[in-house]
Amino acid sequence: MNKESRFKKILEILERESAPVSGSKISKLLGVTRQIVVQDIAVLKSRGFYIISTARGYVFNAKKPSFTRLFAVKHSKADIYKELSLIVKNGGEIIDVIVEHPVYGELKGNLNIRTIEDIKIFISAMETANAEPLMALSKGIHLHTVGAPSEEVLNRIEEVLRKEGLLI
Repeated sequence: MNKESRFKKILEILERESAPVSGSKISKLLGVTRQIVVQDIAVLKSRGFYIISTARGYVFNAKKPSFTRLFAVKHSKADIYKELSLIVKNGGEIIDVIVEHPVYGELKGNLNIRTIEDIKIFISAMETANAEPLMALSKGIHLHTVGAPSEEVLNRIEEVLRKEGLLI
Protein backbone atom coordinates (compact mmCIF):
# COMPACT_ATOMS: atom_id res chain seq x y z
CA MET A 1 0.00 0.00 0.00
CA ASN A 2 1.50 3.35 -1.01
CA LYS A 3 1.48 6.46 1.21
CA GLU A 4 -1.47 8.15 -0.46
CA SER A 5 -3.59 4.99 -0.11
CA ARG A 6 -2.57 4.76 3.53
CA PHE A 7 -3.52 8.41 4.12
CA LYS A 8 -6.94 7.75 2.61
CA LYS A 9 -7.43 4.63 4.76
CA ILE A 10 -6.43 6.48 7.94
CA LEU A 11 -8.98 9.20 7.20
CA GLU A 12 -11.65 6.55 6.52
CA ILE A 13 -10.91 4.81 9.83
CA LEU A 14 -11.05 8.08 11.78
CA GLU A 15 -14.22 9.28 10.00
CA ARG A 16 -16.23 6.18 10.87
CA GLU A 17 -15.26 6.17 14.57
CA SER A 18 -16.85 8.59 17.02
CA ALA A 19 -14.40 7.70 19.81
CA PRO A 20 -10.63 8.25 19.64
CA VAL A 21 -8.74 5.54 17.69
CA SER A 22 -5.34 4.48 19.00
CA GLY A 23 -2.28 4.52 16.81
CA SER A 24 -1.79 0.84 17.63
CA LYS A 25 -5.25 -0.04 16.35
CA ILE A 26 -4.68 1.90 13.12
CA SER A 27 -1.27 0.26 12.63
CA LYS A 28 -2.82 -3.23 13.03
CA LEU A 29 -5.63 -2.41 10.59
CA LEU A 30 -3.13 -1.16 8.00
CA GLY A 31 -0.33 -3.66 8.65
CA VAL A 32 2.28 -0.99 9.37
CA THR A 33 4.18 0.09 12.47
CA ARG A 34 2.77 2.58 14.92
CA GLN A 35 5.64 4.94 14.02
CA ILE A 36 4.46 4.95 10.38
CA VAL A 37 0.97 5.91 11.61
CA VAL A 38 2.43 8.75 13.72
CA GLN A 39 4.32 10.05 10.67
CA ASP A 40 1.26 9.71 8.45
CA ILE A 41 -0.91 11.62 10.95
CA ALA A 42 1.71 14.40 10.99
CA VAL A 43 1.57 14.62 7.18
CA LEU A 44 -2.24 14.70 7.20
CA LYS A 45 -2.20 17.50 9.80
CA SER A 46 0.29 19.44 7.67
CA ARG A 47 -2.13 19.11 4.74
CA GLY A 48 -4.82 20.83 6.77
CA PHE A 49 -6.82 17.90 8.12
CA TYR A 50 -8.01 18.69 11.63
CA ILE A 51 -6.88 15.60 13.54
CA ILE A 52 -6.32 15.91 17.26
CA SER A 53 -4.15 13.62 19.32
CA THR A 54 -5.49 12.62 22.71
CA ALA A 55 -4.27 10.24 25.40
CA ARG A 56 -6.85 7.75 24.07
CA GLY A 57 -6.00 8.09 20.38
CA TYR A 58 -6.72 10.21 17.33
CA VAL A 59 -9.93 12.06 16.57
CA PHE A 60 -10.74 13.42 13.12
CA ASN A 61 -12.80 16.44 12.29
CA ALA A 62 -13.47 17.32 15.89
CA LYS A 63 -15.03 20.75 15.93
CA LYS A 64 -12.27 23.32 16.00
CA PRO A 65 -12.95 26.08 18.54
CA SER A 66 -14.02 29.38 17.01
CA PHE A 67 -12.06 31.48 19.51
CA THR A 68 -8.89 30.79 21.49
CA ARG A 69 -7.01 32.57 24.23
CA LEU A 70 -3.79 31.88 26.09
CA PHE A 71 -4.11 31.91 29.89
CA ALA A 72 -1.07 32.19 32.17
CA VAL A 73 -1.73 30.35 35.42
CA LYS A 74 0.07 29.16 38.53
CA HIS A 75 -1.07 26.56 41.04
CA SER A 76 -0.07 23.36 42.77
CA LYS A 77 -0.52 19.81 41.49
CA ALA A 78 -3.45 19.48 43.90
CA ASP A 79 -5.36 22.19 41.99
CA ILE A 80 -5.15 20.60 38.51
CA TYR A 81 -8.68 19.17 38.65
CA LYS A 82 -10.07 22.45 39.99
CA GLU A 83 -8.42 24.50 37.22
CA LEU A 84 -9.42 22.21 34.37
CA SER A 85 -12.98 21.74 35.62
CA LEU A 86 -13.50 25.51 35.98
CA ILE A 87 -12.55 25.91 32.32
CA VAL A 88 -14.75 23.04 31.10
CA LYS A 89 -17.76 23.91 33.28
CA ASN A 90 -17.68 27.44 31.89
CA GLY A 91 -17.77 26.29 28.28
CA GLY A 92 -14.09 26.03 27.39
CA GLU A 93 -11.84 23.38 25.91
CA ILE A 94 -8.25 23.03 27.15
CA ILE A 95 -6.26 22.57 23.96
CA ASP A 96 -2.77 22.36 25.41
CA VAL A 97 -0.38 23.14 28.24
CA ILE A 98 2.85 25.06 27.68
CA VAL A 99 5.80 25.57 30.03
CA GLU A 100 9.07 27.44 29.66
CA HIS A 101 12.09 25.24 30.37
CA PRO A 102 15.50 26.84 31.09
CA VAL A 103 17.32 24.50 28.69
CA TYR A 104 14.76 23.34 26.12
CA GLY A 105 12.75 26.53 25.85
CA GLU A 106 9.03 26.14 25.25
CA LEU A 107 7.59 22.67 25.90
CA LYS A 108 4.02 21.94 24.87
CA GLY A 109 1.70 19.05 25.58
CA ASN A 110 -1.57 18.52 23.73
CA LEU A 111 -4.49 18.00 26.12
CA ASN A 112 -7.69 18.40 24.08
CA ILE A 113 -9.87 18.26 27.19
CA ARG A 114 -13.54 19.07 26.57
CA THR A 115 -15.46 17.29 29.32
CA ILE A 116 -15.28 16.37 32.99
CA GLU A 117 -14.81 12.76 31.84
CA ASP A 118 -11.76 13.87 29.80
CA ILE A 119 -10.33 15.48 32.96
CA LYS A 120 -10.85 12.28 34.95
CA ILE A 121 -9.16 10.22 32.22
CA PHE A 122 -6.25 12.67 32.06
CA ILE A 123 -5.70 12.65 35.83
CA SER A 124 -6.07 8.87 35.98
CA ALA A 125 -3.48 8.48 33.20
CA MET A 126 -1.07 10.75 35.08
CA GLU A 127 -1.54 8.72 38.27
CA THR A 128 -1.30 5.33 36.53
CA ALA A 129 1.92 6.36 34.78
CA ASN A 130 3.22 7.97 37.97
CA ALA A 131 3.95 10.99 35.76
CA GLU A 132 4.53 14.56 36.82
CA PRO A 133 2.62 17.32 35.03
CA LEU A 134 4.64 19.69 32.83
CA MET A 135 3.99 22.49 35.33
CA ALA A 136 6.33 20.66 37.74
CA LEU A 137 9.18 21.86 35.51
CA SER A 138 8.27 25.51 36.06
CA LYS A 139 7.22 25.69 39.72
CA GLY A 140 3.52 25.59 38.83
CA ILE A 141 3.67 28.33 36.20
CA HIS A 142 2.20 27.32 32.87
CA LEU A 143 0.05 28.44 29.96
CA HIS A 144 -3.09 26.90 28.55
CA THR A 145 -4.52 27.54 25.12
CA VAL A 146 -8.27 27.51 25.72
CA GLY A 147 -10.84 27.28 22.97
CA ALA A 148 -14.46 28.42 23.17
CA PRO A 149 -17.43 29.20 20.93
CA SER A 150 -17.27 32.95 21.74
CA GLU A 151 -15.20 35.74 23.26
CA GLU A 152 -17.84 36.03 25.99
CA VAL A 153 -17.13 32.46 27.11
CA LEU A 154 -13.39 33.18 27.18
CA ASN A 155 -14.05 36.34 29.22
CA ARG A 156 -16.14 34.33 31.70
CA ILE A 157 -13.38 31.70 32.03
CA GLU A 158 -10.81 34.44 32.61
CA GLU A 159 -12.96 35.98 35.34
CA VAL A 160 -13.54 32.64 37.09
CA LEU A 161 -9.82 31.77 36.99
CA ARG A 162 -9.00 35.23 38.35
CA LYS A 163 -11.55 34.90 41.21
CA GLU A 164 -10.06 31.53 42.16
CA GLY A 165 -6.55 33.03 42.27
CA LEU A 166 -5.22 30.83 39.45
CA LEU A 167 -4.31 33.53 36.92
CA ILE A 168 -0.88 35.11 37.02
